Amino acid sequence: MNKRTLAISGAAITALGAAAILLPNANANPDKSSGAKTFSSPAAVKLARSLASDLGDNGAGWYYDNGSRQLVMNVVDEDSAESVRAKGAVAKVVQNSMAELKAATQTLSSDASVPGTAWSIDPVTNKVQVTADRTVTGTKWDTLTKATGQMEGTVSVKRSKGEFKKFDGEEAAQPGDNGGAGAGDAAGAAGGAGDAGAGAADGGAGDAGAAGGAGDAGAAGGAGDAGAGGAGDAAGGAGDAGGGGDAAAGGLDGGDAIFGGGARCSLGFNVSVDGAPGFLTAGHCGNESQTWTSDEAGAQQVGTVQDSKFPENDFALVMYDDATTQPSSTVDLQNGNTQEIGRAVEASVGLKVQRSGSTTGVTDGTVTGLNATVNYGNGDIVNGLIQTDVCAEPGDSGGAMFAEDAAVGLTSGGSGDCTQGGETFFQPVTAALEATGAVIGADGGGAGGGDAAGGAGDAAGGAGDAAGGAGDAAGGAAGAGSAGAGDAGAGDSGTGDAGAAAGAGDTGGDAGQGLN
Repeated sequence: MNKRTLAISGAAITALGAAAILLPNANANPDKSSGAKTFSSPAAVKLARSLASDLGDNGAGWYYDNGSRQLVMNVVDEDSAESVRAKGAVAKVVQNSMAELKAATQTLSSDASVPGTAWSIDPVTNKVQVTADRTVTGTKWDTLTKATGQMEGTVSVKRSKGEFKKFDGEEAAQPGDNGGAGAGDAAGAAGGAGDAGAGAADGGAGDAGAAGGAGDAGAAGGAGDAGAGGAGDAAGGAGDAGGGGDAAAGGLDGGDAIFGGGARCSLGFNVSVDGAPGFLTAGHCGNESQTWTSDEAGAQQVGTVQDSKFPENDFALVMYDDATTQPSSTVDLQNGNTQEIGRAVEASVGLKVQRSGSTTGVTDGTVTGLNATVNYGNGDIVNGLIQTDVCAEPGDSGGAMFAEDAAVGLTSGGSGDCTQGGETFFQPVTAALEATGAVIGADGGGAGGGDAAGGAGDAAGGAGDAAGGAGDAAGGAAGAGSAGAGDAGAGDSGTGDAGAAAGAGDTGGDAGQGLN
């Protein structure tokens, strides 16, 4: 339980006794939080930012309690607590101010910069949470404990069973090894089937050669369609509905595998820069290679690195080589479906998130810390990261972390795996967008949807039309459902139903996966 020290008179203590909140978590004291309102996560974030601005130095962070659906604001005095309660949030009077917490992180950076350590501000405990991996022993452990011992009450230390490392992988490791759909792995198109706009109905599903991105045929096709036996292009409609059916037409989805310089990483989010198409991934991936392909053999080059930042930050901007590429603002859910991404948001502790990567597919968890620093060793220290309990493994680097339709982070690294669990750190997407001038989702123009079939951008936001605008009134994606294209939902809004090729000629009733 967090303790607070208030230098006030006994009479004042009596007066405040009924109002002070001393909570180990948001709803531990029902009579003090009973008047608090419940909020959706987006609404809580909006209110929290407004309150934080009003509170200034009297605020000490905040978090969203998923169980009670309440916003918990940390404050350092009772007057601030009253103003928080008046807005419907739970006020938690804490000992450590935000200035003190940030000062503690600075001390750690200067006095305890030990490989295998990480720390972040945890508003739930009102402390800086330091994590040491299994390599922190001997002199390194002594250095760490000496520094943290001087900040008792502000810093807490825990051990991790794993070892902090970046989550890039080697090409030899096939995507999907641990359950990830691995875009087109069975067909050798590793990551290509990210139909990006085809609703990923079949792309990414890695259907063993079953006409593999069949139906991707006009959809801007997954980059690995050709490797899947040419289904889609050869079977009925190579030039489908004006889409061209090649990998360049629609790019890839978030979470799909990308290859370069002997490494395998994952695509984060499709973006646009001054109208030109590109995507974000991890900076340590961008440092590995200047060019990236959608297949392990390197035959299908998709983009060239324009900007890469690592260490200190961990993001890279890769521009599609074909300027006519129209990537969808979608993330591959690795089950035959995609999630549309319409915006980017800053993370908040307590936020429920999902991560898509080419090794482990989609996993979920919660944001546990902000402004995290992780020391991967060899001088690779990254700051300003998001800490989570979401698992990841090598090959997932750069992959998309998202909350519903909002982009949140790019996978950097961490410890553990998806069998034992662990901690994973993410580069905030908002910072990467600001640094590169890129835009995402609805703000990204083409990134929001235009499928190759031309009808994308339907009223729902466009992106994700099954099978290249399958059935878009303007697209006439008839070819998408031709011979062999009926695999995993050629026009079936990503349901993955076998034989859904019939939907390819629909007039758009099932086409968009966009959000209204």
